[in-house]
Amino acid sequence: MSGGVAVGLFAGLIPGPLQMIGAALLAVMFRVNLPVAAVTTLYTNPFTIVPLYALAYELGVFVTGHVNGQSPVNLSLPEMTWVNWPAVMLDWIVSLGKPLAAGLPLLALSFAIAGYFGVRMLWRAMVIWEWRKRASRRR
Repeated sequence: MSGGVAVGLFAGLIPGPLQMIGAALLAVMFRVNLPVAAVTTLYTNPFTIVPLYALAYELGVFVTGHVNGQSPVNLSLPEMTWVNWPAVMLDWIVSLGKPLAAGLPLLALSFAIAGYFGVRMLWRAMVIWEWRKRASRRR
């Protein structure tokens, strides 16, 4: 379960509509829970993708110290239609440059590590709670 969450959190930041495919491939490769990995990618959606990419960009600026030598980048999405959205998204992502290229994998890895250990700790806490509950019923 924890491996599936980690894979899903990592694959959720893959650009474009390839998140579930990436999660499925990684889940098979690492032999973790495939349905959990696929469902966990749903944390990225039209409402969360811009703040997550902005966070990845800022993380990339912090790590690389590189701001493309330009004025601050407009992180809001440009006007899109159902027909032109792939090209517009690709142009927007490319315009963010090296900071985004460094920040996305770092943010994805951070989410995966936090998700993995968070689920492990939650699972352990639930098991201990059930043991104690069972022990108190026996007394």
